[in-house]
Amino acid sequence: MSLFKRSIIAEIISHGGVVFSTLIVVWLSVLLVRLLGEAASGNIGADVVLGLATFSSITALPVILSVSLFIAVLTTVTRSYRESEMVVWFASGLSLRHLISPILRCAIPVSIIIAVLTLLASPWAYRQIEEYQQRYQQRSDLAKITTGQFIESERGGRVFFAEAPEDPEDEMGRVIARVLSPEWLSIIAAEKAHIQHEENGDKFLVLVDGHRYDIKPDGRDLRLFEFERYGLRMESKGSSVEEARRKAEKQLKARPTLQLFADDNSKSWAHIMWRLALPIAALNLALLALPLGASNPRLGRSGDILIAGLVGMVYMNLINLSRSWISNQQLSFELGVWLVHLVFTLIMVFLMWQKLRVARPRRLKKKTG
Repeated sequence: MSLFKRSIIAEIISHGGVVFSTLIVVWLSVLLVRLLGEAASGNIGADVVLGLATFSSITALPVILSVSLFIAVLTTVTRSYRESEMVVWFASGLSLRHLISPILRCAIPVSIIIAVLTLLASPWAYRQIEEYQQRYQQRSDLAKITTGQFIESERGGRVFFAEAPEDPEDEMGRVIARVLSPEWLSIIAAEKAHIQHEENGDKFLVLVDGHRYDIKPDGRDLRLFEFERYGLRMESKGSSVEEARRKAEKQLKARPTLQLFADDNSKSWAHIMWRLALPIAALNLALLALPLGASNPRLGRSGDILIAGLVGMVYMNLINLSRSWISNQQLSFELGVWLVHLVFTLIMVFLMWQKLRVARPRRLKKKTG
């Protein structure tokens, strides 16, 4: 391998590592904030936050790797132009065509990794995420009540807070509950509580020695009750149409690729297209970065990131749009699987042709007279 190719490959790998580490840190920061917020509200268990973060990161790796490769190639090419390094290579008899080989040496292994992730690893990670969520949802509201923590159930209709028991024989200490109904807003406070199972399978949170305050939404009526024992039956509500649609979408994401081929329906073909599109898009974006980076060095470094963001966003949005069309049977799988990639490939070829072609010298007009 020549010195030229080795230097280009080393620089792409170096830039790619920096971009990848930056993106993954940003992704994990945003993801952990969201998961910790869901854990605080009681939507997920605090004990599964780390597992969900790990599996969610696996599903995000294909896009992060694609963007990292694109930005790495773009910054490598623009830096060479900005520091006049390309002038030296051009003077040595090299051209932009000679950059294609080292770029592919970096892009093809990354594309293979992305293919493995989208076809095998990501569906497995989605299955693990679904298993975590189902395992937590199957737990009753009683099991979700944790001492020292506010827990919501029934979409905020009930909010519980339980203190640690003073007597080791008690299950819970002081409990405060807010129950919202169409007619009344109830605040319930009890000295202690325990869980009671009935023969028919119902589960109750039994509050002992407390008070219940009922307030009308308009604030005109107020009721006060004092009780020795008060039972709250815990029950789950049925899922809405939107939740059912989201659940079906998650199940498709978690389905193995071979199973999607066996299903043979429009929604399965849409997900197959998406899984095949990402590794192809990584190759296309890496090659597209070559003519985009061969620009005027006076644009500055900020122009590189702006171009990368715009082109990558348009590419991914068009792939998502094609997936939606295939899912709704507005576009055939045979056409949608390669249409967007062909358009961007033609754009890349046209831009390369513009960069490589040599303009003819202008003819001088002869002076007459």
